Amino acid sequence: MTALTLSTAGAATLRADVLVVGVARSPKGGKGLVVAPGAEAVDKAFDGKLATVLETLGASGSEGEVTKVPSPSGLKAPVVLAVGLGTAPEKDETYDAEALRRAAGVAARALSGVKKAAFALPIEAVEDAEAVAEGALLGAYAFTAYQSAKDGRGAKDAKGPLGEVALLGAKPRDKAYKAGAERAVALAEEINRARDLINTPPNDLYPESFAAIATAAGKEHGIKVQVLDEKALVKGGYGGILGVGQGSEHTPRLVKLAYTHPKAEKTLALVGKGITYDSGGISLKPAGHNETMKCDMSGAAAVFAAVVTAARLGLPVNVTGWLALAENMPSGSAVRPGDVLRMYSGKTVEVLNTDAEGRLVLADALTRASEENPDAIVDVATLTGAMVLALGNRTFGIMANDDAFRTAIHEIAEEVGEQSWPMPLPADLRKGMDSSTADIANMGERMGGGLVAGLFLKEFVGEGITWAHLDIAGPAFNEGGPFGYTPKGGTGSAVRTLVKLAERTAAGDLG
Repeated sequence: MTALTLSTAGAATLRADVLVVGVARSPKGGKGLVVAPGAEAVDKAFDGKLATVLETLGASGSEGEVTKVPSPSGLKAPVVLAVGLGTAPEKDETYDAEALRRAAGVAARALSGVKKAAFALPIEAVEDAEAVAEGALLGAYAFTAYQSAKDGRGAKDAKGPLGEVALLGAKPRDKAYKAGAERAVALAEEINRARDLINTPPNDLYPESFAAIATAAGKEHGIKVQVLDEKALVKGGYGGILGVGQGSEHTPRLVKLAYTHPKAEKTLALVGKGITYDSGGISLKPAGHNETMKCDMSGAAAVFAAVVTAARLGLPVNVTGWLALAENMPSGSAVRPGDVLRMYSGKTVEVLNTDAEGRLVLADALTRASEENPDAIVDVATLTGAMVLALGNRTFGIMANDDAFRTAIHEIAEEVGEQSWPMPLPADLRKGMDSSTADIANMGERMGGGLVAGLFLKEFVGEGITWAHLDIAGPAFNEGGPFGYTPKGGTGSAVRTLVKLAERTAAGDLG
């Protein structure tokens, strides 16, 4: 993990391998490139012509743009890296936190293999410092665990992630800045752990091994962990989880992570879909749709990371995580279309499509979480391709049984830089899941499939409990090129939203 330090040194005097500064397009009505605050000393070393030099090299200040130039005399760092921030804010306004987060991520990724970089980006407040730190630590992420040794130098090769980020403009002796840096480190480390889990091949990450990882983390961070193995699931009547997992040699698990705080007045339950590999089961996925299905446990990874982050930050709120873990495989013992499962709630479900399996494991976990009567439940899942069709690859959908709660989560997600959109739960779509054999079918109308899945889950939430469902099928796994602080592969989508929700709940800001 990339190290983070807060420095009081000036940009011109700090010894580092690279000095990172921000540049932007002139505000509306202006022309040319402007040097962002924080880089005044660097601009002075260029005789006030840094913007001119960068423009000569083709820089425009556009978001995500990176330009490297040799340093002039007067700077300790031999290289200056200018990263684009987009359009500069108007007078008396400041740069958006997400713009700083993304710029820091781009810079950190461009500095792969560098030992130390000093970041002199615009920092006007603690929130800015935290955004830069968070973006840099997330942008420096690299998953190299399965790379073979190269040139005899080891699996991580000579060009590993950025070694250290020195944050200029922050105040290391200021308690608020120090706390912000600690939060950024804890959050980034747990998001990166979630990314590691998502990127781990399914022959190494399966329900039992995932449960073991959660158990070890619980011991490290004072979280109580309970693991229900196959025998316990059978005894408890968890027909949904068992049904999905019965076709695999890797038996399913339900993992409970319980972080408690002596001053907590509220309890938040988080439920994550943990399909460690999804072949579709008997309703087998077509070629081209199963190569990345190791990512179908991204919801469980997000819940796991959020609970551990809450514990590391010592938030005065109780947070319980439920990881519904199973591997969905076709075999002679696999659940078949037409089978009926008796769920933990006692309801029966006719399985019309074995590839609609996530809602089955979540249903059992939602019922179990409801038994503890939390103040709110949020489930997170890579649930439907329909949500990707509706919102694209970078936005997750939010459904809820309470409009105010749905709105609050949407606002929180936007605040922390995660793209989301509130979605409805139309009552008329429920009829499509009527079954002549069981209480409900696991499939309904094809059109609006993401909303149908949300309506199915709603059936298993305890009466009177506020609940929201996050369908992260789009942003959970990035099959394209990296952007901002988002890498290729597992992204850790929804972790920041869940952590901020826990913080808001702890502060009493949510009813």
